This record gives sequence, structure tokens and C-alpha cells, in this order.
Amino acid sequence: MSEEMNKELEEAVEAPVETMEDYAAELEASYATLNRDRIEAAEDESGDGAKWAEFARMMEEKEIVKVKISEAVKGGVVAYVDEVRAFIPASQLSTEYVEMLEDWQGKHVETYIITVDPEKKRLVLSGREVERAKKEALKKERLAQFKAGDVVEGTVDSIKTYGAFIKLAEGVDGLLHISQISTQRIKHPGVVLQEGQTVKVKILSAENGKLSLSMKVLAEQQADKEEHETFDYKETGTVSTGLGDLLKGLKF
Repeated sequence: MSEEMNKELEEAVEAPVETMEDYAAELEASYATLNRDRIEAAEDESGDGAKWAEFARMMEEKEIVKVKISEAVKGGVVAYVDEVRAFIPASQLSTEYVEMLEDWQGKHVETYIITVDPEKKRLVLSGREVERAKKEALKKERLAQFKAGDVVEGTVDSIKTYGAFIKLAEGVDGLLHISQISTQRIKHPGVVLQEGQTVKVKILSAENGKLSLSMKVLAEQQADKEEHETFDYKETGTVSTGLGDLLKGLKF
């Protein structure tokens, strides 16, 4: 056998061995990658992944999350939800203006989750939204106590060019339109009303959470009542111009 033939035979024998080794190495690497992915997925399901999925559910269902503010940072404060760092922007702390963020440190706050971003590990909370929801619920409850036709007392809360807002209860007010303030035509509500004044009004309507009020209707009703009482007096009174009646009680 020539030297050239021996060389070709050796290459033919060695070639399949190298190909199988390459294939085996690729297969082993593929299994390693698959196992790593499975481990990471399992860790996500039992750890952070499950937490972020729960955060998403809580946000969707508007579940109240009570947290303790741990520190004040630039633009807001930091709290922790299930050991995950969460941020509450200053504008989301309360319905009231927040001047000193440091004053909130250590306080417990009821919040909603408003942002869930597992990729960026970003969790944002809002205490303002919880406050707003509670105030709205309380307002609806108090509004239910007032109905069209009721006559109630209130305080002039603010005066506008088109009328005045009358405070009937905490968080509940109604509009007294300028046309419903007086039986006389007036150019501005301030001619008759002033802030802080106590007034009696009749509720004309109570729809969609808004109360429409009137002082004018009560004034008209009072005028009708007085006119009716005067009319009854004239009807039942006895009027006579007889001589006997004129001389009655006189002494001669």
C-alpha cells in the first residue's frame, strides 16, 4: 500500500471520530444550557418571579398594601413590600401637599401598587390614591343622607360669580346658583351672601353626586304662606258699619 493511500485511509478513519466528538460536545453544552434555564425558571417561580406576579395581581385588584416608610430620598420616600424595595413619589404620598419628606420617615401608610416592572425591578406605590378612594366612599355615604325636597341649613363656603357653594356636611357641598339666591334679580351673589354665613336652603335635586340648592324657593313659599294667612283672616273676620256697633262701648 502506497504512502498516499495510507494517508487517505487515516483521514477517512479519523474524520468520523472528530465529528462525533464535536456533536457530543455540542449536545453536552445544549443540555447544560437547558438545565440552567430550568433552574432559573424554578428559582423565579419560588422566589422573585412569584413575588412580582403577586405584585401584578395586587395592582390589578387594587389591594391595599400597608407599608412602613424606611427613608426619605430625592423626590419621595422608600418602603419595602415583601422585602422588595418600593418607591413612593412625593406627589403620591397624600392628597395634601407634602412639604417635609423626612417627617414621613417611620410612618405606616396604606397604599396601592401603581407600577410593577419586574425587568427593571421597579415597584411604585401610592398613598394618595387610597386616601382619595376613602374620601369618595365617605362622601357618597354622606350624600345619601340628602334628597330632593329636604330643607337644610348650611354654611357659605365660597362665592363665585355664578353662585355660591354651600357646605352641608364634612366633604358635602351643594351649588346655590345666582338665580336661586333671591326673589329679586341680583348682579352678584356677594350682594346677599358672605362666606361663613349660615343659610337655610331647599334641595332641588340630588343627582350624580351633585346637589342643587335654592333660597329663592323657600322665600316664595314663605310669601305664599303669609298671603294665604292674611286672606283667611279677611274671610273669617267680621266687618260692620252698623250704628249699634259704632256706639258700642261708648259712655254717655
